[in-house]
Amino acid sequence: MTTRAMMTRAMTGPRLVIVPLLATIGLAGCERKHAPPHMPPPQVGIVTMHTQSVSIDTDLPGRTDAYEQAEVRPQVSGVIVERTFEQGADLKAGQLLYKINPAPYQAAYDQAKGQLANAIAAEVRARGQLERYKPLAAAHAVSRQDYDNALAAEDEARAQIVAQKGALDAAAVNLGYTNVRTPIAGRIGRALLTPGALVTANQTTQIAVVTRLDPIYVDVNLPAVDMLRFRAELAKGQIQRTASGDPEVALRLEDGTPYPHQGRLELSEVIVDEATGTLVMRAVFPNPDHLLLPGLFVHARVTEGSDPNTILVPQVAVQRDPKGDAVVMVVNADNTVQQRTIEIGRAINADWVATSGLNTGDRVIVSGLQKVMPGQKVQPVAADASKAG
Repeated sequence: MTTRAMMTRAMTGPRLVIVPLLATIGLAGCERKHAPPHMPPPQVGIVTMHTQSVSIDTDLPGRTDAYEQAEVRPQVSGVIVERTFEQGADLKAGQLLYKINPAPYQAAYDQAKGQLANAIAAEVRARGQLERYKPLAAAHAVSRQDYDNALAAEDEARAQIVAQKGALDAAAVNLGYTNVRTPIAGRIGRALLTPGALVTANQTTQIAVVTRLDPIYVDVNLPAVDMLRFRAELAKGQIQRTASGDPEVALRLEDGTPYPHQGRLELSEVIVDEATGTLVMRAVFPNPDHLLLPGLFVHARVTEGSDPNTILVPQVAVQRDPKGDAVVMVVNADNTVQQRTIEIGRAINADWVATSGLNTGDRVIVSGLQKVMPGQKVQPVAADASKAG
């Protein structure tokens, strides 16, 4: 063998060995590229459903209204000569507010009193003449016509006394109206008139407003459907009642502060508002500190008892499907996600009352909902329902 042939053979041998090695490395690289690693199931937070005893309360918006309110208006015309109250003061019933110039009404009273005295004197004369004519008429010493005239004169004199007594009473009433008094006990507002102002009888503008603040009304708007439920619960004795037997009501002020006194439902309207489908229910509350003023916005709470078999589902777990139905994602026993339609009732804090669709032991997903879909395997982890949001 020549030296050239030996060199050619030496170079060809290693090439035959390198090619299979490169092919093996290329296939291994392709396998790593097309076979992704196996991903574990996504982790989701779940809350296990269970029944619990829940106090059922209904919050209703409402406004306070005065128990009694008097818009004081003058009953006679005249000029105000004195104001006798302090603005914002608490008054007793019958307390004097204003004095209207009494001079013309005092004169009218004195005149009516004099006319009554004249009528009484005329009646005395007529009665004396009648008594004189009576025996004379029996003896036919006077004509029957004269006796009848005397009798009619005496009757007319008595009638005149009655009329003059009425006029005197009317004058006394008008004279009394010159002292403008509050008809109720309560707190008076700002002074609307000052001395020197002219007022007229039965004017439309009030000259003072007196409001009784203790107790006070709270008018709440109740949906008609809730009213039917209330009546059923009242018949069953579920709603808490006061000592007088009326349903008990608690109150929360607009800033969230609880009102320290309990009230009671007193009545409800007999007509449902067609526009809103609600009716007005009126509760009465003690107000000894005058904390509540008419016109305040408040929240009334009626306690309807407790339900020992209530299932609460966190609100963050509830979604809506295209039909608008409430749905939740439930983890089955094999850790598969299932979408379930439920029915929800009222909201209690951060939960919904599940009226149907959920049972004790169901595991509802409250966190990681964006990572799952029905039929998918998941890794459930117990979550704190209060922090699920």
